[in-house]
Amino acid sequence: MARDVSAYLQDVLEACIAIEDVMSGVSVEEYRSKRAVRSAVEREFIIIGEALRRVSALDERLFRSISNSRAIVDFRNMLAHDYGAVDDDAVFGLVYSDLIVLKAEVGEFLHDSHDAN
Repeated sequence: MARDVSAYLQDVLEACIAIEDVMSGVSVEEYRSKRAVRSAVEREFIIIGEALRRVSALDERLFRSISNSRAIVDFRNMLAHDYGAVDDDAVFGLVYSDLIVLKAEVGEFLHDSHDAN
């Protein structure tokens, strides 16, 4: 059964929340030293990137309206296919910058689409 845009955006929102949960109280040093934490965060970023890739196929206008959407999909591709190039400090930084913006934008879209129904 085909999924709609809202389902993929819900996946993005849930992945953002999962990253926040995993990263709660984790310092950059802990992030670097704990493979399980890095793996969990990277897996959720892969989900985010794949969900946004699917959004782009369903609603290009919405995809373009999400900040850094193309870069997020590209980041997913790097995590999945070029894992040796992953910079742990950069990923840690994304959690406290871009992820906050993404979560807010997706949450707002889901709220607006729910109100429209």
